Amino acid sequence: MIRAAIVGIGGWGRNLVAAVQGKSEHIRFVAGATRTPEKALEFCRSHGIALAESYERVLAERDIDAVVLATPHSQHCGEIVAAARAGKHVFVEKPLGLDAREAERAVRECAEHRVTLAVGYNWRFQPALVEARRMLEDARLGKLLHIEGNFCGPSAYRFAREHWRHDPAEVPAGGMTGRGVHVVDAMLYLAGSPIGSVFAQSDRLVHDFGVDDTTSVLSRHAHRHRRDVAAANIRLQGLGAAGRRRASAHVGAAALLHRPAGRDAQATPRARYLPQGEHRARRA
Repeated sequence: MIRAAIVGIGGWGRNLVAAVQGKSEHIRFVAGATRTPEKALEFCRSHGIALAESYERVLAERDIDAVVLATPHSQHCGEIVAAARAGKHVFVEKPLGLDAREAERAVRECAEHRVTLAVGYNWRFQPALVEARRMLEDARLGKLLHIEGNFCGPSAYRFAREHWRHDPAEVPAGGMTGRGVHVVDAMLYLAGSPIGSVFAQSDRLVHDFGVDDTTSVLSRHAHRHRRDVAAANIRLQGLGAAGRRRASAHVGAAALLHRPAGRDAQATPRARYLPQGEHRARRA
């Protein structure tokens, strides 16, 4: 059983604790630290967590095997380095860091001190993504030509003006910093190759305060070379502050999907498409 400490006991830190505490045979949170301890007293008491007065006190405890970091982004790399030097394994929420050199240093420190470093890119465990990776590896999808991804939701409305997630120093890449990185990591997982070039644009369109909430990125990967097979597919999606609307068509069927903000999607069939072979036969 891994004896862990939760560091950063805000909303997401509490989610991480609640996901495993008393339910897992592999890990248990025994200690915690947060910058406003008085706000976490009752939560820690109800989950059997000893609340330490500081992160340094957590690292000094010999009975703690690992730390789980759910702290503001700018603190991650420094906290990882400190944990590695204290001999503690680390699970850190994404992003790993805000600066490439600092992130490389954090990874290097963990390797040098022989501790495990894990980053919270949980999409890699989704069955659909795992299967897509298998389909690329065994050539069922053919050569990888193009990947598209989108992560949208009401995050811009979720946090008050004074919340640290509206601090440009903590969220320098706008919507890409905390949420869009999941999409980027999924693309790296599928492509199996690093990003060579990037074009990005970012704007604040929802609020009149805080950080950019609408960010898009176009990147180029060095893809694997496999046989080149592609299917007919058309998709057009519009995203608004009150909902989204998507029209899609592919070989076999077409649909228009409308998702109002906070409601389930409503799909309406619009047309029927013939298989590619039948299209060719009719044209002949």
